[in-house]
Amino acid sequence: MYREFYGLKEKPFNVTSDPNFLFFSRTHKDAFSHLLYGIKERKGFIAITGEIGAGKTTLCRALLNQLDTDSTKTAFIFNPTLSGTQLLLAILGDFGVPPKIKNKITLFNQLNQFLLEELSLAHNVVLIIDEAQNIKKPLLEEIRMLSNLETEKEKLFQIILVGQPQLNDKLNAPELRQLRQRIAVRYHISPLDKDEVGTYIHHRLKVAGSSDDIKFTDESLDKIYAYSRGVPRLINLVCDRSLLEGFSRSTKILDGNTIQASVDDIEGRSIKFEELEPQEKGVLQ
Repeated sequence: MYREFYGLKEKPFNVTSDPNFLFFSRTHKDAFSHLLYGIKERKGFIAITGEIGAGKTTLCRALLNQLDTDSTKTAFIFNPTLSGTQLLLAILGDFGVPPKIKNKITLFNQLNQFLLEELSLAHNVVLIIDEAQNIKKPLLEEIRMLSNLETEKEKLFQIILVGQPQLNDKLNAPELRQLRQRIAVRYHISPLDKDEVGTYIHHRLKVAGSSDDIKFTDESLDKIYAYSRGVPRLINLVCDRSLLEGFSRSTKILDGNTIQASVDDIEGRSIKFEELEPQEKGVLQ
């Protein structure tokens, strides 16, 4: 709707996990380095955590784009609320291995054979499980058993658990002690620092085709940080709404008032109580 007005080739603040828009803040850069280290050094288990909207999935998609597809085979599981058999089927399917029989032991052996074949070709194998905080403890224990697929010298594949901070709480459970001890690399993605917010916004505008004529004032950046606390998804929400607000006002200078109006809209505070019909007032009271 507003792209033509601002001269943008695409919307800069979508909340989808588009790796083309990934901004390497200090913490995202560190997380990416930890992931690459864990994979290249064949560390086995890696755990990456972060708050909702911190950019975990986007980072993982960027990681997949970075890895050499000729020497590294990858699988990305988005739905961790599966049974053990369903998880094995999903993993084999993502690795492009047609399952022979839907029997857990057979599937396990088939995965082991696939990993040994990849190792013989000097290939690395990576499994990423997103939203891992939703995995039930019995399934986490089954995932730990997958790490038993190894040679005397190295892990046959690397398992990356990606989730919200509740994942750490789950991993700290006494019954998951063996799994916790196998996690060689851990990293928590923190929100952006206040001084990174403006750079983040400029980066996304640039990727979307901006010619630098869209201006967020210092006051607007302060308000964006105050609302988002540096969480990328919330920054995207308020910036997207602010561009729409600027479009409606025919301005490319987005000041503090524009940001405040956008935040009010997002939070549902723009509806005046006296403007509501009597029956609607009753619902809100």
